[in-house]
Amino acid sequence: DWLALKPQEPSPSQCCGSGCKPCIYDVYEKELAQWERAKAKQDKSLLMEKKEQSSNSELNPDTFTGFNIISVEQLTEDTYQYKFELPGNSSLQLSLGQHIVLRGVVNGLEVQRAYTPISPGNAEGYFEVLMKHGELLMLASGTGLAPMLPILQSITDDEEDETFVTLVGCFCTFDKIYLKPLLKDLAGYWNIRIFYILSQETSLEKLPWSYQENTYTGRLNEDLMKTIVNSCRRRPFVLICGSSAFNEDMSRYLKAAGIEENSCFVF
Repeated sequence: DWLALKPQEPSPSQCCGSGCKPCIYDVYEKELAQWERAKAKQDKSLLMEKKEQSSNSELNPDTFTGFNIISVEQLTEDTYQYKFELPGNSSLQLSLGQHIVLRGVVNGLEVQRAYTPISPGNAEGYFEVLMKHGELLMLASGTGLAPMLPILQSITDDEEDETFVTLVGCFCTFDKIYLKPLLKDLAGYWNIRIFYILSQETSLEKLPWSYQENTYTGRLNEDLMKTIVNSCRRRPFVLICGSSAFNEDMSRYLKAAGIEENSCFVF
C-alpha cells in the first residue's frame, strides 16, 4: 500500500527547463519527504496535507493549488482559451507580466508549463490563459523515418512548442526498426507517442514488453488508419514518407478516415 502511494520521480522530459518555482523536481522532493514522514509514522492522514492546501484560493510559490476549469473556447484552429474558477470573488493579484505554472497529466505523464494569464490581474472569481495545441501525424515506412526525426527533435527541443505528435513507423520486423534508443527517448516526452507496424511479425509475444502495447502486426490498413486518426485529439496535419506504393496507400486510407488532401504533405 505504501509503495503505491509513493510519489513517482519525474523524468527529464517532464521538466520544461524554464527555471519554474517550484520546479516539478522541487514538488517531487517535497511530496517524497511528506510520504517518508507519513510512512515512518504509519499515518496516511499525513498525506492529506497537500489536498487541504489545494482548497486555498491564494497562490503559493512553494506548492500547487487545484482549480476547476469553467470553460474551454476554441479561438483558432489550434489555439484555445481556458477559463479557471477561483473560489468566491478571489483574484490572482498578479503583477503585470507575471506568469503562473500550470501542472497536469498528459498521456500518463505529469507535465508543467508556464503561462501568463490574459485576464486582468484583479479579475474576480476566475482567470484565463491561452494554450496552443497543434497536432501532427507522421506516417513513415523504413528509411522514410529519416525526414521525420529533425521535425520531432525541433519540437522536443523547443520548450514552448506544445505540438502533439503521433509517429507511425512501418517496418518488416522488430529487428529492422531503426534508431530504437532515439525513438524510445522521444516517446518519453509528454507530447510524443509512437506506434510500430511490423508487416512480417506474426506475434508480439517475442517482443520486449515495453513495445507490445504500441505495436501492431501485419500492414497498416484502412481500419487501423481510422483507429489512429480517431485517437488524435483533433484532426491532424499528416506527413507521409515511404515508397511510392506506400504513399499512395496512405493517402487513400487517410481520405477514407476523413483527412483531406490539403491536410497532408508527402516527402
